[in-house]
Amino acid sequence: MENLTELYCLMDDFCKDFEPMHEILLNNGSKRRRRSTQLSLAEMMTLVVLFHQLRFSQFKVFYLYHVRLYLRKEFPNLPSYSRCVELLPRSALALTALFESIKGKCTGLSVADSTPIAVCDNLRIRRHKVFDGIAGQGKTSTGWFFGFKLHVIINHLGEILSFRLTPGNTDDRKPLPELIKDLSGCLYADKGYTSFAQAYKIPEMA
Repeated sequence: MENLTELYCLMDDFCKDFEPMHEILLNNGSKRRRRSTQLSLAEMMTLVVLFHQLRFSQFKVFYLYHVRLYLRKEFPNLPSYSRCVELLPRSALALTALFESIKGKCTGLSVADSTPIAVCDNLRIRRHKVFDGIAGQGKTSTGWFFGFKLHVIINHLGEILSFRLTPGNTDDRKPLPELIKDLSGCLYADKGYTSFAQAYKIPEMA
């Protein structure tokens, strides 16, 4: 569990600086009671990252059949699954701030791409309620899906420079102006971005 310990230490060290500052910004300097939780912010962030590192397709399976069975020693105060799901949104802002502090640097050679994130099977699209009105139906080279698109730009070292999450029916070119605003040098992408390069006159883009 050395990798897990290292991951948690990264989150814990970050939270020591983030939480006091976040409380001041959230409460505008005034003290306000908040309901205590069984999981610390660092533990919540660790679970979110670990879920993606281990490539589980569903968080419920990850939590019930991996975390609760094999990681009770590392997480001694695990709440029920439903309570954990209620708590996890509290880590969203912290994870965004963490990314800003550890993201890669522009090296002059960047690559843009997107990947679909389906939220349900296509047969259940009409019955899906969780992301109703937020997700969208899109199409990739492998077929239709309902969910979101993750747009990412990395440098030639594989380090993430910027990212955006959009509905699945969003054109890949739409979030690019915001994604590349702080970048310089050459940007490479597939043919789906060709008209973007022409419209915005980016001669470095291939």
